[in-house]
Amino acid sequence: LYHRTLLMDFYFVELTLFYKKIESKGIKMKLRDLEYKDAPFMLEWMHDKSVTCKLQTNFAEKTLEDCKAFIESANNKINNLHMAIVDDMDKYMGTVSLKNITKVCAEFAITIRKEAMGKGYSQYGMKEIIRIGFDDMELENIYWCVAPDNNRAIHFYDKNGYHKMTRNGFWQFLDMYMCGVGYTIQQTNSYIWYLETKKGSMERNLFYS
Repeated sequence: LYHRTLLMDFYFVELTLFYKKIESKGIKMKLRDLEYKDAPFMLEWMHDKSVTCKLQTNFAEKTLEDCKAFIESANNKINNLHMAIVDDMDKYMGTVSLKNITKVCAEFAITIRKEAMGKGYSQYGMKEIIRIGFDDMELENIYWCVAPDNNRAIHFYDKNGYHKMTRNGFWQFLDMYMCGVGYTIQQTNSYIWYLETKKGSMERNLFYS
């Protein structure tokens, strides 16, 4: 059993520490709040070109202090929810996020360390943060984008059954919910956009077909 409290106004969310463990390939995993002890492991993936080469941000310039500042800001949980994916020894394996949260939408993001790839951490973290968004936060839509040459990410999303929006569907979604914060027109047009809707949503076919 676990207890969570949620206080949300239009651009505010307060989410308490959430724990849930599963067995995946013999490894127990859970989500928890980011902690300062995670900073060195965060910096590790930020400086790993094999992890960051297709990401938007220039992580190579980040420092340990930058990681600590991000962790501190993440604990405020204003408009964004950032959580650590950890193993059964509480070792940080990656960060999974819901960003730009409104009453109905949030943008998904995930990054994991190289040593965690192929071990189920991405599948678990993504599935669990989406569940939190729909069940605990009562969101209607969770969206994200990926660069068209990020074949590793596209393969992962497609293999796990996540849904691409059509170009027309994306613009309808953008007009309806005013999402896509922080992207240039060029990025908006070139990226591949994914969308998961809450089970039973009548709008699903509008964006996918």
